[in-house]
Amino acid sequence: MKLPSIFRENRRDRERSRMAITLNNGFQMPIIGLGVWRMEKKAIKDLIIESIKIGFRHFDCASDYKNEAEVGEALCEAIKTGLVTREELFITTKLWNTDHGHVVEACKHSLKKLQLDYLDLYLVHFPISIRHTGIGATGSPLDEDGVLDIETNISLETTWHAMEDLVSMGLVRSIGISNYDIFLTRDCLAYSKIKPAVNQIETHPYFQRESLVKFCQKHGICVTAHTPLVGADANTKRFGTVSCLDDPILKGIAEKYKKTVAQIVLRWGIQRNTVVIPKTSKSERLKENFKVLEFELAKEDMDVIQAIDKNYRSNIQPAKFWGIDLYA
Repeated sequence: MKLPSIFRENRRDRERSRMAITLNNGFQMPIIGLGVWRMEKKAIKDLIIESIKIGFRHFDCASDYKNEAEVGEALCEAIKTGLVTREELFITTKLWNTDHGHVVEACKHSLKKLQLDYLDLYLVHFPISIRHTGIGATGSPLDEDGVLDIETNISLETTWHAMEDLVSMGLVRSIGISNYDIFLTRDCLAYSKIKPAVNQIETHPYFQRESLVKFCQKHGICVTAHTPLVGADANTKRFGTVSCLDDPILKGIAEKYKKTVAQIVLRWGIQRNTVVIPKTSKSERLKENFKVLEFELAKEDMDVIQAIDKNYRSNIQPAKFWGIDLYA
């Protein structure tokens, strides 16, 4: 028997609610998304179209990923062909370090590349401002003496107030921060007129950051887990850590649920009330990742995973990519 339209609508609303977290400004953010960092430009279009067909509605981008134009082409085609509506999508992109003094221009530049009228979420990519070298250009982070070329006349507070302006201009629905620790997050809460809706950080079973996650959630900031599957082997080797996907305890839990270890890790992240944005370029992995919405981990298994934290970071602050330790 076909349900009356009002019941079908209510059921869709319940399904949408189950798959999303409500942000502190009332907008809903899908709890699983697709990250496009290091995704090959020529593969983006097919992957995004396929991911939308699977059910993905959340896409995590950044100016620094240098593929916003390709993502924009894919989204434009998906909308024009009726595969999805703009309202169903949740698109995130980020302000790069060199554009802290040019927030509005940088946001408009990203919007143009993404072929969008507004962003669902715009994040401060890293809590560091580096000498501006032109909108959309990263330039060299070092001066002629090899010293990190940090802007000393642009505070994070100034950057945040410019982010707030984007909301009043209608360019952005939600604003947030990324790679902020607990102290910088506290400061942002103190000076913000519009509270950050999201803090996107690295967090996974080997780098749980429980204090930061709980602090954010206590103050109404949704935590998004970038690198939720720990990251590429190249990252873990480069930074001297190991991948939790090889952990024997996680493998045992995966066997118990007849799931992959990656599915267990993503499901753990979701049940912590964090949003997860795994990156993959493989069709079978897209389907596998989305299926984490179809099962739940028992509390005892969540507790077991909580006990394997090793404080292993697989990603890193940007300065270390340039051979400089911000905390030295």
